[in-house]
Amino acid sequence: MVQRLSLALGLSLRQSNELLLAAGYAPIWSETAYDAEALTPIRQALAFILEQQEPYPAVVVDRRWNLIQANKGAVTMMEFLVGPIATGVVINLADALAAPGLLRPHLRNWREVVGYFLRSIESDAATDGTAETAALRDRLLSYPDVRTTMATLSLQPAGPPVLPMRFEKGRTSLQLFTTIATLGTPQDITLQELRIECFFPMDAETRQVFKRWALPRKGARPCDE
Repeated sequence: MVQRLSLALGLSLRQSNELLLAAGYAPIWSETAYDAEALTPIRQALAFILEQQEPYPAVVVDRRWNLIQANKGAVTMMEFLVGPIATGVVINLADALAAPGLLRPHLRNWREVVGYFLRSIESDAATDGTAETAALRDRLLSYPDVRTTMATLSLQPAGPPVLPMRFEKGRTSLQLFTTIATLGTPQDITLQELRIECFFPMDAETRQVFKRWALPRKGARPCDE
């Protein structure tokens, strides 16, 4: 009956486990470490997806936007915008977007993008009801200007059919939109909560920038442009 209720309510695997625990039963859905041997075929499949997206950026993140995998296009773009990324540093893309001094100075339409993104975080926090997602929401709202932006942002659409991200640094401009995909038939909590985000250019100038960055170069780096 508990399992039927979970299905009828459209609960996630994590929420289904919590409902089972609340009813006095053991959880039935596993949460496997992403680097576990059992998930090797999944990691290989995701690496294939990221590779096919080159030279444009693509990343894999967990349910709270911690970066798990990234292709060369994503690394190149991030290092162009924020500088070299140290090995082993945990990167949270939500923090990178909302915090001052990272992506914000180079994102011309930051208010619109962060407003749209924060609404999705608030929806996640309301849906899963976990302290961790609520803490992420509260942390993002605590950054300067974020709460004010959320309070004053217009909900009326304007401009193109998708909200672009308009980056600008030096003489380089990038105009991108994103798609987000998930695994189709997950039977594990870790896999159900993965998101694959791919970035696509919205104009010829952006396409040319990424193609140029992908060419073998001697000495020069994208951050030199």
